[in-house]
Amino acid sequence: MLTTRFKSVAEASSSQQTGRTYPLERLSDDKSKDLFFEKIFGGNDPNPNEFRDTKYEILKKCGGLPLAIVAVAGLLARDRKSESHWMKVHTSLSSELEVNLTPEGVTQILNLCYNDLQADQKNCLLYLSIFPKGYSINRKRLVRRWIAEGFIIEKQGKTVEEVAEDYFNELISRNIIRPVDHNSNGKVKTYQVHDMILEYIVSKSSKENFITVLGGHWHTATPGNKVRRLSLHSSDPDSAKSEIENMNLSHVRSLTAFDSLERLQSFSFKFGILQVLDLEGCKGLTEIHLRKICKMFHLKYLSLRKTSIKKLPSAIGKLIYLETLDIRETNVEVLPDSVADLKQMAHLLGGNKSTRAALRFTDGIAKMTALQTLSGIGISQRSSRALGGMHNLTKLRKLSIYSIADFDKHNQKYGDLLSAIEYLSGCSLKYLAVDDGFTGFLDLVVSSSSPPKYIHTLELSGKLPKVPQWINELKKLEKLTLSLTSLRTHDLFVLAQLPLLFSLTFSVNAARQDHSVMKVFLRNTMDSRGNILIPSDGFHSLRLLRFSAPVLPLLSFLEGAMPKLQRLELRFKVLEGAYGVENLVSLQQVLLRVSQQASETTKVKVSDIRSSVRMHPNKPTVVVDEYY
Repeated sequence: MLTTRFKSVAEASSSQQTGRTYPLERLSDDKSKDLFFEKIFGGNDPNPNEFRDTKYEILKKCGGLPLAIVAVAGLLARDRKSESHWMKVHTSLSSELEVNLTPEGVTQILNLCYNDLQADQKNCLLYLSIFPKGYSINRKRLVRRWIAEGFIIEKQGKTVEEVAEDYFNELISRNIIRPVDHNSNGKVKTYQVHDMILEYIVSKSSKENFITVLGGHWHTATPGNKVRRLSLHSSDPDSAKSEIENMNLSHVRSLTAFDSLERLQSFSFKFGILQVLDLEGCKGLTEIHLRKICKMFHLKYLSLRKTSIKKLPSAIGKLIYLETLDIRETNVEVLPDSVADLKQMAHLLGGNKSTRAALRFTDGIAKMTALQTLSGIGISQRSSRALGGMHNLTKLRKLSIYSIADFDKHNQKYGDLLSAIEYLSGCSLKYLAVDDGFTGFLDLVVSSSSPPKYIHTLELSGKLPKVPQWINELKKLEKLTLSLTSLRTHDLFVLAQLPLLFSLTFSVNAARQDHSVMKVFLRNTMDSRGNILIPSDGFHSLRLLRFSAPVLPLLSFLEGAMPKLQRLELRFKVLEGAYGVENLVSLQQVLLRVSQQASETTKVKVSDIRSSVRMHPNKPTVVVDEYY
């Protein structure tokens, strides 16, 4: 099956394959109205008689075209209660639209949406043309790049990061970008841009010489003047080389390459004023490239993520303006000592979350006192001298430790690490993730006398003997992940009182690495009489609940339990059952991940859950898949 917006393409394809063309009909009046008000009000119009004629005249001008309806609705949602705003939009839309909504008419609507943005928001929107058609773009990647480009300034007492997040959310609320995936805390993780909107943005960006796109689906005209930002999509290397050699690249501020660096081999790879270099996933990155990158002295953002590099040159320390260094999913295990000179480094991202490969914590990292994000690090005996310096990272908002090795619980350096975490938790730290690698470090964390009271996200992985006794003091906690060897109904009654808890995950996957974990878990399952009760009171903010264990005891959701829970995920080899799913009044989705080795009894339990979910008045979706 082929889908296309172009009638000529459809007819050509149909004649070649003796197929038929099926032109999509525009939305009916009722469906147009439903979509229109859903995008503006999140449901039905709460005041249907309020400036009723204006509403329906605007809707009529959208001509039943979903993109037009969504775009105009996003514009109206900005000030949905103001009649003057509705009248302004109505006046701005040509009366010709309702008769024949041509591509030019859609462009008129998109122009209206674009011109309604502030100047710096327009820059942020045009910047989306860097990415290929259909590409899922990571929110944090985009936001950090906006900041490095200088599009964002502090305002109204907010940091540049907070302002950038506001701009991103504004693009979502205006229906300009579409969320694809969410983090477990509810924030958008990745997004896409509708093809026609992206086509408009690329065209606008090219006309203003804002971004030059080479290769891929879009191919902007080679600018007659200097290239400011260059985005290389996948294309024929020979033709790309030829075009690049004819460009004036002396003023390139931003370079993004997708797929391969082969086309850049033909010239010197020198960009004197480059501020953003994003080579995520690129093939062909060599030591020669790295040495030349270390001479790009104005760099603020450098991503080498998912490349094959094994180490960075010591000259990396010369990039004194660098704010973001992303070396996740590479083979880099340790940074050179010269990184101590990177005094403006705010986000250092390393390691591999899937494999738990980690970037060694060193003295050089401990001297990066501007750090806000330190992700994917490993603590070992080689890090012991640097641990005392961790106290200096007082601006740290996110700390993610992927591994702890070569220690035992009686080692003094354990105390140094715990002391640093306790100290930083009283400063700016909002996100803390620790995987102790079964070394026993979490024993100290659980018994700490200084809990991280201001933390928003807490992830404790490895061998966690019990729910920390201080957990009920974390009144700001939104996301909690615990790898437990013990889970009791009492623990859930305690956690139920956390007022802002949005996401809750329990896991005992550590059993694959430590047989004693499994034994303790089974014993505790017996102690709980094989039944975990989810209380009828509390969990007032919880949207996501995950259980992951080889053996899941019987889960009983009492009437009134978790009133806002939308998604339930269970991963298991053996399942005793799940009762009371119908009591989850806001449930929208159930995901069951079942081991391929599951018994017939467990498969019957899965069938029972599916049946009970089908009876739920919300008609939640049920997804069942298998894992090895």
